[in-house]
Amino acid sequence: MLIRLGYDIQFDLPLEVPFVTLLNVHPSRRKELREADEVHTEPQMALSYYEDGFGNLCARFVAPAGKLRLFNSTLIEDSGEPDPQGWDAIENPVGQLPPDTLKYLLSSRYCEVDLLSNTAAELFGNSPRGWGRVQAICDWVHNKVTFGYPLASSTRTALGVYTERIGVCRDFQHLAITFCRALNIPARYATGYLGDIRLPLSPCPMDFSAWFEAYLGDRWWAFDARHNAPRIGRVLMAVGRDATDVAITTSFGKALLTGFQVITDEVPAEKAQHGPPAA
Repeated sequence: MLIRLGYDIQFDLPLEVPFVTLLNVHPSRRKELREADEVHTEPQMALSYYEDGFGNLCARFVAPAGKLRLFNSTLIEDSGEPDPQGWDAIENPVGQLPPDTLKYLLSSRYCEVDLLSNTAAELFGNSPRGWGRVQAICDWVHNKVTFGYPLASSTRTALGVYTERIGVCRDFQHLAITFCRALNIPARYATGYLGDIRLPLSPCPMDFSAWFEAYLGDRWWAFDARHNAPRIGRVLMAVGRDATDVAITTSFGKALLTGFQVITDEVPAEKAQHGPPAA
């Protein structure tokens, strides 16, 4: 299947502001792109690209004072299959984990592993090891935490989610990640596109989405404690220790958000033509 991806994000800048964005599709999916994936700006300016320490593709630029628009439209080919399931995927002893997974066992800004280790052991210590344990974590978080956009808080950590039992998608993932790490399962935060493809349309405006990945067996697997069901058309943009590492836009100065639109729609193959940047 083909999926049209895009965004249109607008700011008012009182002064010149340096920016870093993580708006590109993740390099692991670059080969599936069927159109260019570029960050367009108004006013037009020079952008430089680099990969950060987590393997994400970042764009860097300095925007002048005034109005700033970031926009793009691209096309990606997807399997059309739901998220892979690996019920026989095993947990790895810490001593046998690949070195690049070890950082995803540690506490981070929003994931206080030390403060929730005892809780994780009490709740999930007797769960079947491997896939079954991560799924038990997702089931618990999905059932115990109440979702609501008005409940968003930029400072709420995993401990806060456990205590308050409320939050948005990032909060669900932060708590699940923390429980996994507390049980020595590497877990990392992920963000990207996740539309209501082949599902009833949500009445809420489209947004970027958050989920998490757990390392079981010899690979990373996608889990989603908020939706807690395999989904079609999940397109990764960035991974990191938590939401701090994968901010879609980071401004090093004052930037007032004035417009935000995200597009992720299935496109019939016969209608898949090169589209202009998101209007």
